[in-house]
Amino acid sequence: MRSLEGEKVYLRALEPEDLEFVHGVENTEEFWEISANQTPYSRFMIRQYLENAHRDIYDIKQFRLVICTLKHEAVGLIDIFDFEPKDRRAALGILIADADQRKKGYGAEALKLLCDYCFSHLALHQVYANITLDNENSAKLFENLGFKKVGVKKDWTFADGQYKDEVLYQLINNVH
Repeated sequence: MRSLEGEKVYLRALEPEDLEFVHGVENTEEFWEISANQTPYSRFMIRQYLENAHRDIYDIKQFRLVICTLKHEAVGLIDIFDFEPKDRRAALGILIADADQRKKGYGAEALKLLCDYCFSHLALHQVYANITLDNENSAKLFENLGFKKVGVKKDWTFADGQYKDEVLYQLINNVH
């Protein structure tokens, strides 16, 4: 089994054929709060993004993968961002796009695969996630994989006319 392949999903690099999927995700207002996006993206902008998706994580400090079922259906996206090779840490983000595909174990397996990849292939010491306090499903996902709640940023994000607290979760790799 390859390092980015599990029993339910595998993670793969972005392809030009992902244009409509990524465009749909980036333009779904429901997801804008977690992506810090405020405006729609054009297909042209997404196409340019996909053309540059091959760039090295050490160069652009981020890396996005598509979460696919073993039937090769794209169900979500998972990201490494704010990559800091000197400090050996990075932030992670995950999204299962279709609500009907959630709670099937895809997100948990994808996140575990990505964490293992970060620790073994990127030699990171820690990965972390920022999750709004009201996003209970994401908090549970990360907690179930061993992430620890280490702090709360008060009134950190503004969405739907109100400020929301954001929780910082960390997973530290103690294997040296």
